Amino acid sequence: MKNILISLVLTALLTGGFLLYFASDQGAWLRERLSGEHQLVAVISEGGDLDYWTCTMHPSVKMKEPGKCPICAMDLVQIRKGSSPDTAEAAVDESLFMVDPRRQQLLNVQTTTVERRPLEKVIRTVATLELDETQIRHVNPKIRGWIEKVFVNFTLQHVEKGDPLFSVYSPELVSTQEEYLLAVRMAEGLSTSSFENVTNGARSLLEATRRRLLLLDITEEQIRALEKTGKVQKSLTIYSPATGHVIQKNAFENMYVTPDMNVYTVADHSRIWAKVEIYENEIPYISEGQAAVMTVPAAPGETFRGKVSYVYPHLDARTRTMKARLEFPNPDLKLKPGMYANIDLRVPLGRLLAVPYSAVLRTGTRDLVFVDLGNGQLQLRRVEIGAKAGDYYEVLKGLRAGEKVISAANFLIDAESKVQGVIASWETPKPR
Repeated sequence: MKNILISLVLTALLTGGFLLYFASDQGAWLRERLSGEHQLVAVISEGGDLDYWTCTMHPSVKMKEPGKCPICAMDLVQIRKGSSPDTAEAAVDESLFMVDPRRQQLLNVQTTTVERRPLEKVIRTVATLELDETQIRHVNPKIRGWIEKVFVNFTLQHVEKGDPLFSVYSPELVSTQEEYLLAVRMAEGLSTSSFENVTNGARSLLEATRRRLLLLDITEEQIRALEKTGKVQKSLTIYSPATGHVIQKNAFENMYVTPDMNVYTVADHSRIWAKVEIYENEIPYISEGQAAVMTVPAAPGETFRGKVSYVYPHLDARTRTMKARLEFPNPDLKLKPGMYANIDLRVPLGRLLAVPYSAVLRTGTRDLVFVDLGNGQLQLRRVEIGAKAGDYYEVLKGLRAGEKVISAANFLIDAESKVQGVIASWETPKPR
């Protein structure tokens, strides 16, 4: 008898405590859950033909065949046709769910307003610096002969435009100079002739011989010195055609040279090239004339500004990348060929509808966001996104300006069951 009395007292206490908890604010979630269960049971118990199978714990799950719930593995139950409109709508509302505002505050949920904002896409890549091919000059003698003297003696020596490189003795050059001096004397002697044809002929011969000297790389100053002194120069001095560094030297004294030989190569380093590889999905954002920013490990804290000078027309099928060439001024020669560099290409996209990238849940087959409808009501919505620009995604479809999305989605772990249930429900058509 004593044990029976003790059991009755404990039962009364537990029942009273449950009723007090059920009536309190803390028991609101239980009353809401029991209310939803009651509605679902009402739908299940009504007569009519089979409509679909669902889970009593996750009403958003709707399957055509019996089986297990994809979320909690409970047995699915039948939903019959003919339910009342209000109850049926509550059972198939697959995208709306509630998270109490106080719970959102505890989870540190944050929202961001969808709006149009200026977006700038930054494409980051790496490059190896190279010589500007348009700034390379080759020195080939235009006459046959022997090198008498070499003025630039080692590779990578710096030269200015017009500096002497080497001198060459050529019998062809000597005979051409003699012909020119003869033409000069003839033109002077016949300049007073009463026969105009004779005077013009002498003048034409002088001009033709002068052009031959110029074509042999004889400078105007050398021709004037030849006219002034009347003495034939035994050797011809070849000068540098550009300012830069000698990157190739093939000149030695007493060496026989011909016009087909490359004796010197001079490269101007005042402008440098950087060749980069662009991934296939970033190709539409690259165009000639686009601004670029470069940094190199050899100059920490310093940035170099250039532009895209050429975009290659072919894609590398092996790497699925496309090459582009960038140009950077290099007046102080800080940038050296062969250096590694980091490149930033900044592409302004204009003012576009955008959401923070942290607000988008990418599942691989679809992109999802949580829209805050107010008063604790959230909606899982599919969206189409475009380019990623910094911390934002461009929104192509699914959102309107002014709507609020969850941007700090650390509550998704708690809502995972709801999310999976909604996604599963999207795979089957809505019941009529």
